[in-house]
Amino acid sequence: MRKITKFTIGFGVIATGLWLNNTSLFTALDQQVTLLAHRGVAQTYPKDGLQNDTCTADRIYPPKHNYLENTIASIEYAFARGADIVEFDIHRTTDDKLAVFHDWTIECRTQGNGVTQEQSMAYLKTLDIGYGYTADGGKTFPFRGKYVGMMPEISEIFEKFPDKKFLINIKSNNLAEAKMLSDKIKTLPKAQQTKLMIYGGKQKLHIQLNADLPGMATMSKPGFKACAKDYMLIGWSGYVPESCKNNILLIPNNLKSIVWGWPNKFIKRMADVNTSVFLVDSYNGSNHSKGLPTDKAKALIAAGYKGGIWTDDIDEF
Repeated sequence: MRKITKFTIGFGVIATGLWLNNTSLFTALDQQVTLLAHRGVAQTYPKDGLQNDTCTADRIYPPKHNYLENTIASIEYAFARGADIVEFDIHRTTDDKLAVFHDWTIECRTQGNGVTQEQSMAYLKTLDIGYGYTADGGKTFPFRGKYVGMMPEISEIFEKFPDKKFLINIKSNNLAEAKMLSDKIKTLPKAQQTKLMIYGGKQKLHIQLNADLPGMATMSKPGFKACAKDYMLIGWSGYVPESCKNNILLIPNNLKSIVWGWPNKFIKRMADVNTSVFLVDSYNGSNHSKGLPTDKAKALIAAGYKGGIWTDDIDEF
């Protein structure tokens, strides 16, 4: 009986210690929610059954606005609608520029054909990036002819928005492209450099970017997985593993409750090591990133959530 009592007391002490070390009840965040607008303001579309090569321009919902993703106008409107950070995508071109465009190939959204990085920026500037958008199976194309020459080069964004924050997505796993981006960033004023974050697919990009741009928050899928694994093993102690430093973490909404210290204590721990935290839509086994649905995001904000939110619908905030 005494052994059972000692075990019960010991277990209770440990459980209480874990709770005290990871509860957010006593951790206040001196900040507001951070809204990250995925690709700026974009046309929305059904996301069920998406594959890596799915064309999303030919399946959009009836347009509610006239903005197309990854354009200067789209980014400007996203900030006007309350975005704190805008995400955009880049590809290296044959004339050593960095085109701001999402797709690996150009035939979905434009009248052209071929791999994006196999084109020159000069050629990409001749394309109509609204050419392929349709909400009725190809009967009408509401943006055709309205976005000719509107694919930006990254310098245009840096020049237009010197005081804004961005998350830059490198679409390839090419180290030369990562190096080209880091060299471009190094030419910017220091104050502007501090407003940038970068992510890509492979760990080697993450490693090179960390070496080229020490202190800048970067993310790769392997790097995120390493942080998640390490933190789940030892995060209960309050210690933040090295793999989580200078990082960007996307937390699925349906998994947030298993994160040690969620929400405030976890967000503060990560902020202390220059790591940003964003809630995304619930994980369902898909590799495609989805913004947190607007109704859920607004409910969390109303309840006092003060971390980051990744949204595909900044125009609805």
